[in-house]
Amino acid sequence: MKQRTAQVRWEQRMHTPLLALALAFAVAYAVPIVAPGANSWVHTACTVTEWVVWGSFAVDYLMRLALAPYKWLFVRSHPLDLVAVLLPLVQPLRLLRVVSTLLLVGRRAGMAPQITLTTYVGGAVVGLMMFGSLAVLHVERDAPGGNIKTLGDAVWWSFTTMTTVGYGDHAPTTGLGRVLAVGLMLSGIALLGVVTANIAAWFISRFERDDAEERRRTALLEALMVEVKELRAEVGRLSGGTGAAAPVPAQSAPDPSVTSPRP
Repeated sequence: MKQRTAQVRWEQRMHTPLLALALAFAVAYAVPIVAPGANSWVHTACTVTEWVVWGSFAVDYLMRLALAPYKWLFVRSHPLDLVAVLLPLVQPLRLLRVVSTLLLVGRRAGMAPQITLTTYVGGAVVGLMMFGSLAVLHVERDAPGGNIKTLGDAVWWSFTTMTTVGYGDHAPTTGLGRVLAVGLMLSGIALLGVVTANIAAWFISRFERDDAEERRRTALLEALMVEVKELRAEVGRLSGGTGAAAPVPAQSAPDPSVTSPRP
């Protein structure tokens, strides 16, 4: 119990720092791609920032693992964190850590389920579009025969790919770019499925609440009718008993002063 309490305290203390570090990593990842002609010190600063952020995430993971009462269960329940720590050079997984951090902050804040889903979907869409745009721009910018040369083209391609529209005016030509496209399409379908399932679950829960309320009202009405019948029976019984027990007026005795006529 003490270990679990220490783990919770550590996670609560690290919410804000991890969020700030995640945002710093996103900026450090985006700047060299958006501005490839920047000074060398800018690229160096971004690289150092990425490694500092990765090291901070690694320390956070190791601390939570050390404070967790069940180590293997913690490892199994946090696969994305483990992959992000073991594979620091895989940029997509590290950017997904931004989305998971935002989701963690939303859950710890005690938000309602609908708001949590909105936060998750919004953060996932923004994170995946950012990752997809920057990654495909980085891969396809210098590719021979590629048609994704600017950030605007990359954002448009990410949006049409995530929504599975696929106009075809912009498409990756390299193998890695096509792998990114497949991942982005699957992510868009998965997010759409999550939203659809949540909407269906909300309607079902609403109907169940309405049915439960209707059953409760019906039960109250039936109980009230039974009580009214019992009251009527009680009133009828009391009324009948009162009529049967009504006293009969006694016959008055003859007055002795009045003499009967003689024959």
